[in-house]
Amino acid sequence: MIHFYGIPNCDTVKKARKWLEAKGVDYTFHDYKKEGADAAKLAAWVDALGADVVLNRRGTTFRKLSDADKADIDAAKAVALMAEYPSLIKRPVVEYGGGVLVGFKETEWEGNL
Repeated sequence: MIHFYGIPNCDTVKKARKWLEAKGVDYTFHDYKKEGADAAKLAAWVDALGADVVLNRRGTTFRKLSDADKADIDAAKAVALMAEYPSLIKRPVVEYGGGVLVGFKETEWEGNL
């Protein structure tokens, strides 16, 4: 079973969900806005992929952070920030039998899902 994490109104999440549905791939959807983000799961993703892959530094949520919050981000700080502000998590995140994918890259998904 594929576990899909994101925010429903995100354009990238919409594209990824449409792609999965077109391929007939079953998945469960976890809405960060309604269900929050689990710090232990975030820590596992950061351990596996690195904070730079999981933390979204390009969005408005990151830009609105204080300078202190943006400074010296290590894995633990990234996890704490993402748990507090789920919009900081790059979207979507997909857990599948072979690992974790972050972001929607059709060629990467084609080879793994």
